[in-house]
Amino acid sequence: MKKDLFAELMRSVGEAADHARGKRDLRTTVLPKPPAEMSAADIRAMRRKLNASQAVFASCLNVSAQLVRAWEADRRHPDGAALRLLEIGRREPAVVFSALVSREPPTSSSPNGRRAPATRVSRIRRARSR
Repeated sequence: MKKDLFAELMRSVGEAADHARGKRDLRTTVLPKPPAEMSAADIRAMRRKLNASQAVFASCLNVSAQLVRAWEADRRHPDGAALRLLEIGRREPAVVFSALVSREPPTSSSPNGRRAPATRVSRIRRARSR
């Protein structure tokens, strides 16, 4: 065994012994639980609650509309980063779906002086241009 590797191993053994005697605290990291799986009905309900089309919903998640359709048809299931993003979007919709959860009143007006509601697509374009 090489001398530097042996020295590192002995240092580690010493640190473990110090920890066992209560002389040393080891750094620990608590990882979040993996996100719970989402069913097709859960995803559909979230999208409908946001009043978003599949294409707009997909755009907010940076996935294809075809993938959202597959999720909702129960042909595929979200996993990895998409599942984590959906979990965050369920808890805090304004964070993930900021283009859909408008905090400001629409600024466009109609010829009769009334304000017309902004379309979802124009809200997304406004959000992306910021």
